[in-house]
Amino acid sequence: MKDAIVIGGGLAGLATAAALGSQGFQVELFEAKPFLGGRATSYSIPLGDGQEEEIDNCQHILLKCCVNLLDFYRRMGVVEGIEFHREFYFMEPGGRTSSLRRGILPAPLHFAESFLRATWLTFGEKLALGRAMLALRLERRSRKDLDQISMLYWLKEKKQPARLIERFWRQVLLSAINVELDQMAAAHGFQVMWLGFMAASDTYEMGIPKVRLGQLYRGGIENVVQRERASVEAFHPERGVLVAGEWVTGKVYISAVPSDRLARLVPQLPIDYNAFEPSSITGIHLWFDRPVTTMPHGTLLDRNIQWFYNKGEGRYLMLVVSASEQMLKMQRQEIIDLAMGELVEFLPAVAAATLIKAHVVKEAKATFRAKPGLEAKRPLSRTSIPNLFLAGDWTRSGWPATMEGAVRSGYLAAEAVSEYLGRPARFLIPDLS
Repeated sequence: MKDAIVIGGGLAGLATAAALGSQGFQVELFEAKPFLGGRATSYSIPLGDGQEEEIDNCQHILLKCCVNLLDFYRRMGVVEGIEFHREFYFMEPGGRTSSLRRGILPAPLHFAESFLRATWLTFGEKLALGRAMLALRLERRSRKDLDQISMLYWLKEKKQPARLIERFWRQVLLSAINVELDQMAAAHGFQVMWLGFMAASDTYEMGIPKVRLGQLYRGGIENVVQRERASVEAFHPERGVLVAGEWVTGKVYISAVPSDRLARLVPQLPIDYNAFEPSSITGIHLWFDRPVTTMPHGTLLDRNIQWFYNKGEGRYLMLVVSASEQMLKMQRQEIIDLAMGELVEFLPAVAAATLIKAHVVKEAKATFRAKPGLEAKRPLSRTSIPNLFLAGDWTRSGWPATMEGAVRSGYLAAEAVSEYLGRPARFLIPDLS
């Protein structure tokens, strides 16, 4: 009998297993898909000529403030597969570009030089942004209603100009939290802005995997047996989990599956599953016959496409649209045409290039909507079933639905499990204060 059985091989399940395995607990992990990583992984697509190419389902990035995710990558021995970028590029239609990078001033003033030079904001907008940043710094601990109001409500309260909201606040926070500002709890917006932009001068640095996402999870984990293509069909506190018609028993069980999957697997838990509404992300992969950019990435202002990432010598770009519900109803070719029409406004070389192939990935349930009032409904690691624990980015990890949130939830579940099994351990690394 294993010490722990983990249901789900996404980041939350892998983090739980890695933490427990590091303490000598014997763990068995079951993943229904033929690959690990959950929604942050890679898979092969046919190219039409009998060949296949491995792609990431979407571009997943991290910031240096994601301390638990970085700790997880160290545990997996793959932290060297992450390349950090110290400069963000804000691009306006027409191609004019401003960069955001730290300067000589200490945090939280380290972006002052970049904002003063920025062409995509007016002087008045820069002053308004400075006032809001100061207010955020002062209110992040003292204000008690941030989980009950939307980020947009707070921004309007601070009299932020509409163009500034669209070009800065929405551009940054929508990509980070995957929900529109009027549906985003201000507490999460504050968290991203403080940790990513203000707490320290290097926490904003953006980590992009140098390898396909799936390669980050292909190594073994000490004391963990990983079983792919192994769907858990049922759960019983005493009999265990039903896999391929057989019951597998452990001392404890950790569910690291999405909320809708858990609702079917363990319907008796007192969780308001209806409170967790999905939010989508669309990834658009474009391959050209020649390089169309030398930039590593860029955030695109005033259009549907929010980011592009250079995935291969300027010939292969991945475009990302967060909170992309409108695209779920669009046909593949419509999305490609829209993307090409917008991309050429920022990268003129696209006009002379030939699109060789394209692929669209719609993640209809990429994350949950981090709405005002939802935090109290997110379940803790411990459940009403003594030997069943929960992990997953939708549980109460202290973060919204991000890779950092998923790993945090796994570490919290591992802490609860280790205490239950009589060998308490600590895995969670606290956020910067």
